[in-house]
Formats: sequence, C-alpha cells, structure tokens
Amino acid sequence: MTTTRQFRCEDLFRFNNVNLDPLTETYQMSFYLQYLSTWPDFFQAEAHPSGNLMGYVMGKAEGEGELWHGHVTAVTVAPEFRRRGLGRKLMNSLEATSEHVFDAYFVDLFVRVSNSLAIGMYEAFGYSVYRRVLGYYSGTEDAFDMRKALPRDKEKKSVVPLQHPVLPEDLEW
Repeated sequence: MTTTRQFRCEDLFRFNNVNLDPLTETYQMSFYLQYLSTWPDFFQAEAHPSGNLMGYVMGKAEGEGELWHGHVTAVTVAPEFRRRGLGRKLMNSLEATSEHVFDAYFVDLFVRVSNSLAIGMYEAFGYSVYRRVLGYYSGTEDAFDMRKALPRDKEKKSVVPLQHPVLPEDLEW
C-alpha cells in the first residue's frame, strides 16, 4: 500500500530513483525548496511502505482573472512503479488543490512534443493541447501547453486551442 503525503525537505536526498528518467527535469536544490516553501499544498509524494519514494508532483498557482490556474511543474514516477495509477493519483491531488484550495479556472502543464507516451497519459486524464510553444526546451525542442478546465471555468474558455504556435517569451506566466 502506498502513502500519499506532503513532500518533505529530506526527500530531496532520496529522490534520485525517481529522477533517473531522461525526460524528467532535475532542477537546482533551491528550485525545489522554493516550491516547497511557497506552494507546499502542490508538492506531494507517493511513498512505498519501505519509505522509498515512488513518485512526486510539484506545482503552483499563478495568473490573474480568468487566467488564474494551477500549474504542473513536474510529475514523475520511478520506472519500477509505473503503470500502477500513481501518475493519475498525483495529478488528481494537484487538480484537487487547484480547484478546492486555490479556486483555479484550469490546470496546465508543458510536455515535450516528442513525449508521445506522456501526451497520451495526459489526454487520458482529460487534458488537451492548448498551444504549441516553439523552442521551449533549451531552444531546441517544442512543447505542448496542455490544459484541463476545472469547474470554475463553466464555459471551458481556458481550453479552446490557439491556432498558431507561440514563442516562450510570449507566455503569460
């Protein structure tokens, strides 16, 4: 049985098994600590009964007006624990926080256009491509900005796709 709990500072010393995937971004320690201190409700971990981390999600709330939303900064599950529903469980946690704690209109995330496995997973979770961001990853690979409307966006305006790609400097947040 796994345990969903808040990510802790000491988890930063125990999450290498989760971040070994080449598609998982690994950030500077200060980046994780900033998220943990600023948006603790959005930083959740899945722990094995042994105490080992199985996966985590981290995000934040940002925007203004109808662009107020939850953002998935990272969600990843260690390779040996994939295909068990942990990704969905972590995403559900972030979506619930976005909806019930921060009263957001939608949740968004960025994913490499080449990561078809992740794109399929997000689509299964109810996300759709909102726009393409040219050169988002180190100026060399495009990203899809994927979104999922939350109940506050009754007309689902936040997920109407844009017809043309944008550059990273054109992103609002």
